[in-house]
Amino acid sequence: MKYLDEYRDPALARRLLDQIRAVASQPWALMEVCGGQTHTLVRQGIDELLPAGIRMIHGPGCPVCVTPLELIDKALAITQRDNVIFTSYGDMLRVPGSTTDLLALRARGADVRVVYSPLDAVRIAAERPDREVVFFAVGFETTAPANAMAVLRAHQLGLPNFSMLVSHVLVPPAMTAILDAPDCQVQAFLAAGHVCAVMGWTEYEPIAARYHVPIVVTGFEPLDLLEGILMAVRQLEAGRAEVENQYARTVLRSGNTDAQDAIRRVFRIGDRAWRGIGVIPASGLTLTDEFSRYDAERRFAVADLTAREHPACIAGDILKGTRLPTDCTAYGTLCTPRNPLGAPMVSTEGTCAAFHTAGRQSPPFPATPVRSS
Repeated sequence: MKYLDEYRDPALARRLLDQIRAVASQPWALMEVCGGQTHTLVRQGIDELLPAGIRMIHGPGCPVCVTPLELIDKALAITQRDNVIFTSYGDMLRVPGSTTDLLALRARGADVRVVYSPLDAVRIAAERPDREVVFFAVGFETTAPANAMAVLRAHQLGLPNFSMLVSHVLVPPAMTAILDAPDCQVQAFLAAGHVCAVMGWTEYEPIAARYHVPIVVTGFEPLDLLEGILMAVRQLEAGRAEVENQYARTVLRSGNTDAQDAIRRVFRIGDRAWRGIGVIPASGLTLTDEFSRYDAERRFAVADLTAREHPACIAGDILKGTRLPTDCTAYGTLCTPRNPLGAPMVSTEGTCAAFHTAGRQSPPFPATPVRSS
């Protein structure tokens, strides 16, 4: 990709690491709130190159990972209806539900299709008026504008056979929930650049002021992250708590107002369950009353489905940043990318998948003590 190499220059990376070492006078814990950032940090070994005492905590930044188990089960239930074409991005197909996943259902004959845009699902609905077409609308604020436009397009075309299973989550309430937790260790945040490209960063300013935590809007390349870490450490060392923008080539303080208008027209803010974490108030998007006819949960009467996580999976702790994948007894054994117990191991943005791909090893777990006779 043109101009990409300049954000991966090893000489500049070493210079930024030297600056971080020179600035940091004490230990600090920073959390990145983006699965793409997590993968760059782990794949490039940045988290291991940082000076001693500068610790990266991997947050709930993977939208696939935080999609609650019961919603996966709702998707599976809808998919098994005879007249349904279920459409989704490819990264959702192998996310495990309680008993199976979308890919396995497709292998058994269910009509599950991978699409590259929600508008592809709208097109399929227009071409197949005899079938119910459902799109799995998963994501943070980043994907909300495109999903809103798909609903508006279906509405414009008068399609009675199009609906969405919505699992949109919002970043600021999750950050607040993390900071309110009694075991919180986060002292600064790297905010997700693509979310801020849509929403800007005004929502983060009250959080920085209330909790006195620096928040740096950061990109996804190695130099982006190193510069974002440097900016956050400088704030921490100076006792400042402001929102700064490292990702200036893409993000404006006001964000994309046209995208925000589309989101506000189609969606409203409501409580949302996060996989392994629980319900966070006002942390999700649901369809407004005007567009409730496109709500797949209502259309297929699956709103009351509940589910329980696999007992060996500690995805909730990993998503909250209180434990690492290598702390899990199932990591790399019972749980692998080929046979995941939880979403963080299967998603391309999941922390467990990042660790496994990078070859991070679990420490030896203590053997079960043997009683002497």
